[in-house]
Amino acid sequence: MRVVTTAQPLDVQPTPLALLLLGREADPKSERGVECPGDLPSPSDPDLVARARAAKEKLGDKVFILGHHYQRDEVIEFADVTGDSFKLAKDAAARPEAEYIVFCGVHFMAESADILTSDDQKVVLPDLAAGCSMADMATAEQVAECWDVLTEAGVAGVTVPVSYMNSSADIKAFTGKHGGTICTSSNAKKALEWAFGQGDPQQTKVLFLPDQHLGRNTAVRDMGMSLDDCVLYNPHKPGGGLTVEQLRNAKMILWRGHCSVHGRFSVDSVNDVRARIPGVNVLVHPECKHEVVAAADHVGSTEYIIKTLEAAPAGSKWAIGTELNLVRRLANRFAAEDKEVVFLDKTVCFCSTMNRIDLPHLVWTLESLAEGNLVNRIQVDKETESFAKLALERMLALP
Repeated sequence: MRVVTTAQPLDVQPTPLALLLLGREADPKSERGVECPGDLPSPSDPDLVARARAAKEKLGDKVFILGHHYQRDEVIEFADVTGDSFKLAKDAAARPEAEYIVFCGVHFMAESADILTSDDQKVVLPDLAAGCSMADMATAEQVAECWDVLTEAGVAGVTVPVSYMNSSADIKAFTGKHGGTICTSSNAKKALEWAFGQGDPQQTKVLFLPDQHLGRNTAVRDMGMSLDDCVLYNPHKPGGGLTVEQLRNAKMILWRGHCSVHGRFSVDSVNDVRARIPGVNVLVHPECKHEVVAAADHVGSTEYIIKTLEAAPAGSKWAIGTELNLVRRLANRFAAEDKEVVFLDKTVCFCSTMNRIDLPHLVWTLESLAEGNLVNRIQVDKETESFAKLALERMLALP
C-alpha cells in the first residue's frame, strides 16, 4: 500500500542577509552586500616573503611592481612605487624598459596602465577577480542607452561627458568618442570648468560618470552650484528615472554610482568621532556623501590626505574617511610625530576587491613570470584604447 503524505509548509522566515543575496532587499550602508567586519587574517607566512623576494630578484629590471595606497602592507612591501591609480599608470609609462608591469590594484587601474604603456609592455593583474564595484556600476551598454535618452530629450548636443578615473576602459572610450575628458579626485574641478567651457555656459551640461558623490561634491562645494542643479540618472529605471524637463533644466547629470567603502561614512560617524575625540580634525575623501563632506573639516584626494597629515602639527588629532589599509599605514607612520590618526567609522571595512591582491597571488604572479609564463595579462583592444587615450590626453592638457 502506497502512503501519500502532504508536505507541510515550513515556518521559516528568510533572514535579511538571505533577502539581500537574493536581490530582494538592500543594505543602505553598503553596496551589493559588501561588508567586512573584523580584521584581515595575519600576514602571509615567511616562506612566501622569501619566495617573493627571490622571484623579484630573478626578474630584475624586467618587472616593475605598482602598489595602490589601499593595498595590504605585505603587498606594499614589494612595490617599486606606491600611489593612486593615475599616478601609478603614469609611473608605468615612464618605465619603458620594464617588460612586465605588475599592477597591485584593481581591474580598471590595470586597464589604464595598459592604455598608457607601450605595446611591448605587458600589464599583469595578480588576481583577475580584483574589480571595482563603482566601475562596474556603469557598463558600456547602459551608458550608450543613457546617451540615447539624452538625444531623445534634445540635450545630447550640449552635454559633455566627464568620467572619473575609476571607470572601465569602455567608459573612458565613450567619453573620448563624445568629446569629453577624464578626471581624478584631485582635478575634478578643472575638468568640470573645461567641460562647461566647451559651449555656452548657460546651456552646457555635464554627464558625470560613474561616481555621483564626487560629481555632486565638486559641482556644489567647489563650483558654487546648487543641489537643484544636479539630477541623478538611474540606469536601472526607464529614462534614468528622470523626466525630459528635469534633463533639460539640469546642469549636472550624475550617474547613480558610488564607492562601496567611502559610501559607508555618515554624518553620525562624524558626530561620534567629534564626541569621542575633542579637537579632532575630520578629513574625508570627496567620494563620500555630500552631507559627510559638508560636515568635515577638510576634503581631498588620497594624495591630499597624505600631504595634509605630513604638514599637520605635532599633537594634532585626525579622523580619516577613506580606506582602512591606508588609514592604518598613516596612523603607524605619524605616531612617531605625536599625531593621532584614527579611522572615521567604528565599523572596520577594507576595500574587499582591492584586498584580493594578497601575497600568495603576488608570489604566484612573480614566479610565473620568472619561469617565462605570462599570466593574467590585461589588454585593451586598439579601438577602445584609441578613444580612451584621447580622453586621458584631454585631461593631461588641463591647466
